[in-house]
Amino acid sequence: MPSPYRAIFGRPGTTSFSAAGLLGRIPVSMMGIGIVTMISQLTGRYGLAGALSATLALSAAAIGPQISRLVDRHGQSRVLRPATLVSVTAVAGLLLTAQQGWPDWLLFVFAACAGCVPSVGSMIRARWAEIYRGSPHELHTAYAWESIVDETCFIVGPILSIGLSTAWFPEAGPLLAACFLAAGVFWLTAQRATEPVPHPREQHTKGSALRSPGLQVLVVTFVATGAIFGAVDVVTVAFAEEAGRKAAASLVLAVYALGSCLAGAVFGLLRLTGHPSRRWVAGVGAMAVSMVPLQLVSSLPLLAVALFIAGLSVAPTMVTTMALIEEHVPRSKLTEGMTWTSTGLAVGVALGSSAAGWVVDAAGAARGYLVPGAAGLLAALVACTGYRRLRPRAVAPPGGPAAAGALSGRDETPSAERQDEEPVG
Repeated sequence: MPSPYRAIFGRPGTTSFSAAGLLGRIPVSMMGIGIVTMISQLTGRYGLAGALSATLALSAAAIGPQISRLVDRHGQSRVLRPATLVSVTAVAGLLLTAQQGWPDWLLFVFAACAGCVPSVGSMIRARWAEIYRGSPHELHTAYAWESIVDETCFIVGPILSIGLSTAWFPEAGPLLAACFLAAGVFWLTAQRATEPVPHPREQHTKGSALRSPGLQVLVVTFVATGAIFGAVDVVTVAFAEEAGRKAAASLVLAVYALGSCLAGAVFGLLRLTGHPSRRWVAGVGAMAVSMVPLQLVSSLPLLAVALFIAGLSVAPTMVTTMALIEEHVPRSKLTEGMTWTSTGLAVGVALGSSAAGWVVDAAGAARGYLVPGAAGLLAALVACTGYRRLRPRAVAPPGGPAAAGALSGRDETPSAERQDEEPVG
């Protein structure tokens, strides 16, 4: 491991909570595809399988920020365990309903309840932010490391979930994902020493973290970015099927994640200067441009190369996003702010998957890559128009703190609360 990565794990407890985060995060890449595989094997109804997967994703997108908001107020250990128990119980009900052939409406009820799942990645990043507050280089490396973990999950998770459900029994993939979630969350919440200090209700400003204009730009952009990811997944499977090698789709998509993983590893080694907003806009623009070659590929090997190159801009953009959230969201709402970007991604994935499926059915797989291309263009437009909300805030303009608050676009808190509500970094 390169020395900057060794350095961030020099603090006590960092190795343990990062490992717990890996275990608790792998279900994100396993559960949706596992449900699709399970339902398609048990019933042969791909429409039902896709609808259940979308229900789970949208439920998690709606509930996730609320769970994170409670975490900011009451702490990870008090909130994550009951939320995880609800999710795991709902997954068990979903598997039993599918196996017994019970009514479809019951499947949707359990899928919606299973969305009560915490954003484990946000919990881990909040711990890194607590440990390395005031150390931007170390925090940059820590966020890069977590992006590597994310991409590793998306390389390994789908292969593991599909493989178990097809080789063992249909429910095996979602079942193992639920076990990973429970084990990871309970291991994480047992580590109290590195848990961020909660901020009780009386210390909070009114409203959600989403009131931040900067966070609004990030979330809307991430809806379009999520549409890129969802569309690429669907169209790549269809492209491989048209080429007569459907099974190769998982490998091609793994190459996409591999490109992001490698770029994240290198990005974490860099010591960058300048404000992250500029790097973020450049990263979103690079993601948009990287969708253009997908319109020109004619074979699976060329598609793999194009997706590998496209993946190179993903992790650096995600790392920079975390730095911007930390700047634009008060410390007492940091976990919620990080979760809102995940929510934007989840909504975008659902929209992109649906749009791509419609285009593939109507015009074929090759035309399907127009969807991530259009989503990339939209993401770049939102990022460019919203850039002014992400620029550095004036430190001390004439007129004192009140004027600073007006120029920054953020709500100021009463003087007694200012120390707690100042953004990190």
